Order: sequence, then C-alpha cells, then structure tokens
Amino acid sequence: MALNQQQKQEIMSAHQVHETDTGSADLQVAMLSQRIRQLSEHLQSNKKDYASRQGLLKMIGRRKRLLGYIQQQDMNRYRELIQKLGIRG
Repeated sequence: MALNQQQKQEIMSAHQVHETDTGSADLQVAMLSQRIRQLSEHLQSNKKDYASRQGLLKMIGRRKRLLGYIQQQDMNRYRELIQKLGIRG
C-alpha cells in the first residue's frame, strides 16, 4: 500500500529544505521512513509475504545510503533528521 497524495504532502511540508523542494535527501529519507513503517506493520500481520519483505529490505538499504550521504555533508542536519523521524534508537 503506497502513500497517498495527502500523506506525501504532509511529509513534504514537514521536511522540505526550501519551498520548491521535491526530492532532497532529507525528504527522500522521510518518505522512505513512512513507507517502511507501513510495510513493517503489514508484515507483522502477514508473516509469509516474502516479496514485501524483500522490498522492505531494499527500502531500508536505500534509506541507509541516503542517511550516510547526509551524514557526510552535514552532521548537524543528520542528527536533527534522525531525532525528528525517531529512527536509530
């Protein structure tokens, strides 16, 4: 189940770097994080859905690479994003 348009707009308004931002690394991480949460909930009730599990692992890998990029560019921005999204315990 993909994010609907309203959910995307809410995420975009909360994480945009500037007004016309539609694809910055911060925004991509926020979108992936929301999608990962949805897919994790789905997999808790559908334990044998191996295709979705594989997609989840790919999304987690993509988010990890984007977070690594943000961390290299600006450590403060990285820490703020991690705290805002509530990831990496």
